[in-house]
Amino acid sequence: MNRPSEASKVIIDQTGFNGDTAVILGSGLGGFTDALTDHRIIEYSNIPYYPKSTVEGHSGEMVIGKLEDKDLLVARGRVHCYEGYPREMVVFPIHVFKKCGIENLIITNSSGSLDKQNDPGTIMVITGHLDCTFHNNIEDPDLIEDEKFHSSHLIAIAESVASTNNIALTTGNYCWTMGPMYETPAEIKYFRSLSGSAVGMSTLPEIEEAGSLGLNVLTLSLLTNFAAGISDQSLTHEEVLINAERSKDKMIKLLSGIIKRIK
Repeated sequence: MNRPSEASKVIIDQTGFNGDTAVILGSGLGGFTDALTDHRIIEYSNIPYYPKSTVEGHSGEMVIGKLEDKDLLVARGRVHCYEGYPREMVVFPIHVFKKCGIENLIITNSSGSLDKQNDPGTIMVITGHLDCTFHNNIEDPDLIEDEKFHSSHLIAIAESVASTNNIALTTGNYCWTMGPMYETPAEIKYFRSLSGSAVGMSTLPEIEEAGSLGLNVLTLSLLTNFAAGISDQSLTHEEVLINAERSKDKMIKLLSGIIKRIK
């Protein structure tokens, strides 16, 4: 048995998970699990080979619960390359989800807005992504808008749910940087020239791995701050967590509505 299979077996054996949809919760967004019933929780530390998060706002536990009649797998927290994890460990959970029977993956994160019109608290559906780490080469990164990584079906569901519930929703392109330091104003200007809409230090490896494994992927980014140079305010992780908490209710309503409409 390979490592993802071993990890998934423990999750299924200990929680009885029997669903096809998973959610990854980003910084400060763990409150979504309050909307679930029949909670079954397993700590990442009790899942074989599963990476442990060290970042505030990422509690490091798998919550299995029900939203109406749907059994969901919810990862409260993720790991990042800047924590010292190689990319293959950052995406290890995606392989575990696949072995658990996941077909639909909703990824959430907290990120910085590159547009003054998108205030902190705005929810953005990611429709394209750019790898701005320059790990592969020094060329300008390509904008990837492939259906393989950004499901048009799930995006349409998200937009419909937002409209029904009067939740303001925008779309845009996510720029992945390595971190852990925030970007400079010059970097942000460069990302904007590439048609970037938001910037963050996670998520893109998960999007690409999930797409390569054939999962239906939807990514929701909660814009919790303006990126460097967009406003005069200094950037802190505390601001990210505060604004994530303020926007928790509408994010929960949006996520819940989307999941209920997934067939």
